[in-house]
Order: sequence, then structure tokens, then C-alpha cells
Amino acid sequence: MFKKILVAEDVDSTGLYVKMELEKLCIEEPVYVKYCDEAFLKLKKSYLDNTPFELIITDLSFTGGNREAKLAGGEELIKAIKEQGWPIKIIAYSIEDRGHKIRHLLNDCNIDAYVLKSRDSISQLQNAINIIYKDGTYLSPELSYLRKPDMLLELDATDLEIIKLLSDGLSQNEITDLFKKERKKASSFSSVEKRIIKMRTSLQAKNTTHLVSIAKDMGLI
Repeated sequence: MFKKILVAEDVDSTGLYVKMELEKLCIEEPVYVKYCDEAFLKLKKSYLDNTPFELIITDLSFTGGNREAKLAGGEELIKAIKEQGWPIKIIAYSIEDRGHKIRHLLNDCNIDAYVLKSRDSISQLQNAINIIYKDGTYLSPELSYLRKPDMLLELDATDLEIIKLLSDGLSQNEITDLFKKERKKASSFSSVEKRIIKMRTSLQAKNTTHLVSIAKDMGLI
């Protein structure tokens, strides 16, 4: 298991709680800091001293307080770490739930895990630590749809048009009337409804509003 873990979190109650939970996992040296600049300097010193941290858990949003910051947020901290080429595992631990932002962190910034702050996020954080210690990757179950690009193959042009119309505020009845007027396929209410149900199932959306939100996050509309 990891021996040295750094926690970067600007909220004392959250940061200290995470540190306490790490101690329960028998982490020998969990360290908590409140600022991204401070986190970066501690990482740099640990590598200069040849006693490097093996994992950092960082929030994304940090309040500036009364001090000037070179690294204003967790994403900037992550990018600074990557620029140094340090072989450290990274967990982003945040309330940020926008799909495009999370995809960017996973695919472009190459973080090892993304844990969404929620009611059971501490247990998820523990799972993430165990998984990435074994060189795996972790994503909170609520965000599992972001790992499934193959599902996009199930959507055709008509499906995407329906989502676009839903995002414009049209109801199923209005979409049906429009398709009938334009003599398009899926021009019956039941056909439109079946397509919406199929897309909700495919994208794991709770309702049509959630469906539109996921589609926007994935850049479909």
C-alpha cells in the first residue's frame, strides 16, 4: 500500500476527515495542505529529498483566501505535476460533475482516478486508492457512462435530432408533430417515445432532462 499520500483540500473539515480515513487504512504518512502552491512545493521538496509522495488526492476548486496563488486550482496543480514528470498517482476528488471536464482530466491530464464527492465518497475514495495502487484506474459509479464511448454507435441522426429538439424545449408531442410535418421517420408518438427510452437506457439517464445534460457533456449537441 502507499506510504506517503498528500491531500490538497481547501476545506478543513473535508481535508482532515480524508486524512483521518487514510490513517485508518494504515497509511504511514498522510499529509494535508490547504493550497495548491503549498502542495506543489511539498511534492517538489519530497523529490529533492528522495522521499517522494506516491499519491496526491486533490480537490479542483480552491478559494484564494488572502494570499496570491500561482496555481489557482486543482487542474492547474495536476498539469504542473505532469510537466515535472513525477511518477506520482493522482486522484481528483471533487463535486465537479460535468462530463466534458472529467473526460479532459481523465484523457488529457491522465489522472488515475476521479472520485465524485457525495454521500458515500469516502468508501469510493478507499476503493480508488486500492485500485490505483495495483495500477488500475477508477471512476465513481455515478459517472460510469463516461467510460462507454461504444454506446454512441447506437445513436443515429434521428436520435441526435430528437435530443437537440428536447434541449430546445420541445415536448414529445411537438417533436412528433414536427416529424410528421417534415415527413421524417419516427413520426409517431410511440416511435419518438421508444427512441427516447432507448437513449435514456443507453446513456443511463434518469429522465429526459438528464439525457439532454449528458448529451451536452459528451458534446453530442
